[in-house]
Amino acid sequence: MRKSLIGAAVGITVLAAALTGCSSSGSTDGGSDDAASGDKPYIALVSKGFQHQFWQAVKAGAEQAAEEFDVDITFEGPDTEADVDQQIQQLQTALDKEPDAIGLAALDSQAVDPLLQQAQDAGIPVIAFDSGVDSDIPVTTATTDNLAAAGEAAKQMAELIGNEGKIAMVVHDQTSITGIERRDGFVDWMDENAPNIEIVDIQYGGGDQLESTDLAKAIIAANPDLKGIYGSNEGSAIGVVNAVQELGLEGKLTVVGFDSGQAQIDAITNGVMAGAITQNPVGIGYETVKAAVAAINGEKLPKVIDTGFFWYDKSNIDSDEIQAVIYE
Repeated sequence: MRKSLIGAAVGITVLAAALTGCSSSGSTDGGSDDAASGDKPYIALVSKGFQHQFWQAVKAGAEQAAEEFDVDITFEGPDTEADVDQQIQQLQTALDKEPDAIGLAALDSQAVDPLLQQAQDAGIPVIAFDSGVDSDIPVTTATTDNLAAAGEAAKQMAELIGNEGKIAMVVHDQTSITGIERRDGFVDWMDENAPNIEIVDIQYGGGDQLESTDLAKAIIAANPDLKGIYGSNEGSAIGVVNAVQELGLEGKLTVVGFDSGQAQIDAITNGVMAGAITQNPVGIGYETVKAAVAAINGEKLPKVIDTGFFWYDKSNIDSDEIQAVIYE
């Protein structure tokens, strides 16, 4: 279990404000030209989407840091985590506003390369957050150690199913660094530590709940002796939960997830999901803006800012430690 670097310091109050529609320092869901024309330094943040509460929690942390460091931010993302082209358009729009820095959670780690080069040529520092890119251009990446976190999810799954049997995975994508690492970290841990566990299928649902539900149902139908399924992000995990509930397999199939959100919290509380990895999304947003300010000021940054992760389940979900980093 990894300790969060930010933890409760960012504050549940900030998250609650963001989830009820509050904003700070000129930030808006869709971006704002006003922020780019103000006297304060302007930081444009482009996330992977808005459809999951995870991104609202990241936004909350970014807004808290914007207020603390007296900068203006905009925070936007595509309609879904499959809309790579839309994200690229949003990144281009952000660059056209000539921000002092850019934060990017890339959906496709290679497709954004030309725009990253454009930012570098313009002297605009880039902060990667949540998901890194295949480039040396970002001055730092504020992220969870997804390989280690996925390994923890695999370890928990193995223990829950008695270290033997067939399992499957529903992963959100195979183009982002997070998707790749949350897949590979899980697979690698099983390969190295659980010789009697067989991963019979890996499917990609784009983080979409409905698609992930259909994929999970198809996997279960093809593997009646399946013992568990791992969902690699909020949408993937909720999709697996939905499949289990629709098929009446509560208590018969072990579900391990990633991220948080009310649906996963409820599933863990009522026993449909065994547990999940939670990141520190508020901390990710906070550290991204904090790093952007440091980059604007010419400060040297570490290549990676590890924002931490935790395993949570019914036994610890109400603890202060977990309550500080999960989100509804």
